[in-house]
Amino acid sequence: MLQLEHIRKVYPRGAHGVVALDDISLVVNRGEFLSVMGPSGSGKSTLLNLVGCLDRPTSGRLSIDGVETTGLDDDALTEVRRRRVAIIFQFYNLLPTLTAVENVALPRLLDGARERDTARRASTLLERVGLGHRLGFRPDELSGGEMQRVAIARALMSEAPLLLADEPTGNLDSATAGSVMELLVETVREVGLTLVLVTHDAGVAARSDRHVVIRDGRLVADDRRRAGTAASA
Repeated sequence: MLQLEHIRKVYPRGAHGVVALDDISLVVNRGEFLSVMGPSGSGKSTLLNLVGCLDRPTSGRLSIDGVETTGLDDDALTEVRRRRVAIIFQFYNLLPTLTAVENVALPRLLDGARERDTARRASTLLERVGLGHRLGFRPDELSGGEMQRVAIARALMSEAPLLLADEPTGNLDSATAGSVMELLVETVREVGLTLVLVTHDAGVAARSDRHVVIRDGRLVADDRRRAGTAASA
């Protein structure tokens, strides 16, 4: 599903630049739940941005769902991001003037999908995440946990095979965070998605099939917890 080969990312700064990632090689199998840990500034978010096609590596090769992305032009890279990758952001990124169902439906509407079919699908996803009674509520009428659930439903709306999550429980209290993680893991297993999740929380990482640790831009640990994760890359 996801393959990184000798990925290096250098941001131009000063005479030599800042090395954010240094020779990262990693394979994530289809259907696997991988958590990425490491201290602040270690390169976790940079890695997620590269895998999400929001940025490009300085060198190395990156393949997503069988598509080699590093040589693509901007239009082709945008197409990979739209069709093959969904992202759950830490700060939700919901549009404040839209209702929950409109926020979930928006990505498909922008792709030209029929409004009636899209609204029905968005409503079904919100019901799946326990928000069937909040369809018409705007973000400022929702709790943090409810907004994160809307963000999860929006990510599922794309039907992308690769789901990325950037500290999805970082702004939630412990009880709400546990509930949201339970929902996320259950939904990912049910749908059969590949999940790559960045977290500082060891309890969150403990739910994953496998976790890796990045420090100073390098991969320093790779621990597979469960046997029998999907073997197709």
